[in-house]
Amino acid sequence: MTTQVDPKKGLPQEELVQAIRAATEDVFTTMLNLTLTPGEVFVEKEEPVPSSGVVSLIGLAGSWVGSGSLACSAGFAVKIASALLMTPYEAIDEDVLDAVAEVTNMIIGNVKTALENRLGAMGLSTPTVIYGRNFQTRSSGNQEWTVVPFMLGEDRMCVQVCITPNEDAAKKTTRTGVPIPHLLRS
Repeated sequence: MTTQVDPKKGLPQEELVQAIRAATEDVFTTMLNLTLTPGEVFVEKEEPVPSSGVVSLIGLAGSWVGSGSLACSAGFAVKIASALLMTPYEAIDEDVLDAVAEVTNMIIGNVKTALENRLGAMGLSTPTVIYGRNFQTRSSGNQEWTVVPFMLGEDRMCVQVCITPNEDAAKKTTRTGVPIPHLLRS
């Protein structure tokens, strides 16, 4: 029997951290044949500082909503692509960005699956990948991100998730607007 999370109390951070670590380690060992070392977890709530590298974002939607992301240096992204695609890459290109998006999709998808028994069904958006120098990412509102860093040698990657109860889903019990016919006849 599964127990639902009380939206007023929120999801225990340790449960979220455990889901992120398990999903990330599983994807890296199974799909990339790479072993990561987990780092010290922290919560990010401050205004973002400019950064450089690769960030891949995926939205979560359902009775709980939020985002998940993977952030790493260009060098780490190249290592991800080289391991996933079994081809040596030396610089960021479309294949590298696609590989980072796919790894993010696998990790956040596994986190979503691990949490669905407690939070209810959720859907994932298509990953969005940002690459460059001196850019910022931020979420609207005053949300906290649970950040779980991982090391691969000297390179660092952060997997982070921000998730909160969907207030609109709790309020909305009926659908409004134009009805959609069940059968369209010609």
